[in-house]
Amino acid sequence: MDIRPARAGDFDVMWGMFKQAIATQDALPFAGSFAVETFRAHWFQAQAPHVAVLEGRVVGMYKMGPNFPDLGAHVASATYVVDAATQGRGVGRALVEHSLERARAEGFLAMQFNYVVSTNGPAVALYRKLGFAVVGTLPETFRHGQRGLVDVFVMHRFL
Repeated sequence: MDIRPARAGDFDVMWGMFKQAIATQDALPFAGSFAVETFRAHWFQAQAPHVAVLEGRVVGMYKMGPNFPDLGAHVASATYVVDAATQGRGVGRALVEHSLERARAEGFLAMQFNYVVSTNGPAVALYRKLGFAVVGTLPETFRHGQRGLVDVFVMHRFL
């Protein structure tokens, strides 16, 4: 698997993965009405996205940048999406590890995820394995497509 900066030619595949991920209503806090222009602004103009390529196909992506500007800019945050057909093959782990290495190299002191849906078991387990701790629980903050209102975790680790 290769992880590289996303290129303009990756956009359609990335948009498709993102739409697939939000359609499940179980991990990302965005509705199906999320506009392609908003995706482009969030993923291509605001932060430098990276993609995972397996067997010549883009199968995952992440974006990473400062969690907050100015006095909070020493803490990174990231968002990950893995193609549903490729989940369980180590793509998510590779993306998280790559983002942690990149964050460290760019001078960030920590990584924090502000919105990890508590019922997203694979993500929560992976983040814990990679040294993240739940530092806060936001009760009934996510409207899960099947389970109704569920908690959201804030997860953090130092680099």
